[in-house]
Amino acid sequence: MAGETQSPEGNLSYTDFILLGFPGLQEFHPLLFIPFFCLYLVNVLANCTVIYTIQVEESLHSPMYLLISLLSAVGLCSTNAIMPQMLLAFLFHSGRVSLPGCLAQMFFIYLMIIMDSSVLLMMALDRYVAICKPLRYLNIMSKRLLATLTLAALIRGISVVCPMVVLASRLPFCQSNVIQHFACEHLALVSLACSSTSRNSFLGMVVAAVIIIFDTVCILASYTSIVHTALQIASGSLRRKAFHTCSTQLLVMFFMYSSFLSSSIVYRAGQATSQDVHNLLSAIYLLLPSTVNPIIYGVRTKEIKQRVLRSFGRKQLASAEPHEAFPSRDDTALPSATKKEDLRPATENIGG
Repeated sequence: MAGETQSPEGNLSYTDFILLGFPGLQEFHPLLFIPFFCLYLVNVLANCTVIYTIQVEESLHSPMYLLISLLSAVGLCSTNAIMPQMLLAFLFHSGRVSLPGCLAQMFFIYLMIIMDSSVLLMMALDRYVAICKPLRYLNIMSKRLLATLTLAALIRGISVVCPMVVLASRLPFCQSNVIQHFACEHLALVSLACSSTSRNSFLGMVVAAVIIIFDTVCILASYTSIVHTALQIASGSLRRKAFHTCSTQLLVMFFMYSSFLSSSIVYRAGQATSQDVHNLLSAIYLLLPSTVNPIIYGVRTKEIKQRVLRSFGRKQLASAEPHEAFPSRDDTALPSATKKEDLRPATENIGG
């Protein structure tokens, strides 16, 4: 039987909960284990491959690739905060979790979501400096700056998520101890409270605003400047490289934010939608981006793809594929007049 404590209002408050996963598909949970386990396996292998490739290849120790590695690390943490417990619940029908364990999972879920968004923002900054201020790229985008930005992103995430988790921990949960979800998502947990949750809902909207509004506006502003600068570049090859790199990151950003936004809207407004549909949308935004991101970068980033294939003993890809648009040590040195002429429009038009 679930543990209970006495709440300040005099009601019994549950301290142990049961995660139902997909409530309408209880009899199919052993079958659901198979696709979700495959998704988990692909997620871990893809992210570990990207991280390992970037770490062992010294030529990939530039800011852009270090940020890709950081994005994969965040994806691994996010997935491991959810999937192991979810898979065990599917396989053994054991979805029991304590309140502290539930709150800890909620903390890491939303911290990793904010970290994911923060890394995308850092990548947009990296591309802005690389394309709009190429002559100063290596001076500006130093490893020290990356470490500082990562620490700032972590502090921002903790300062936003902690109040939400603390408020949730103070609620009396006397309606039920059954969470209609596969994870301790914020709305799924607070819906079991038997007191006012207006402050919790407000903080949940603040978290969504931090991710969707602030970060998206900053990222779009960065890429708008990048597109404007790229159109001024005389060299068609450099222009193609710039658009190729930016399109890859915009694809990752669109997939993450659209899945998060659609899930939030349906959860708050879709009263007629079944709980299983809500949970499926949650699975899409919680699990798929961290799985798809390393695959997108592995396929669309020539340098990563070459080294991954080389590690499996395959031939290098043909040099006809587009290169990534970031200044390498050779490019930033600008030994030839041709490179200076190619980059001159980018620097003159932005005053850099």
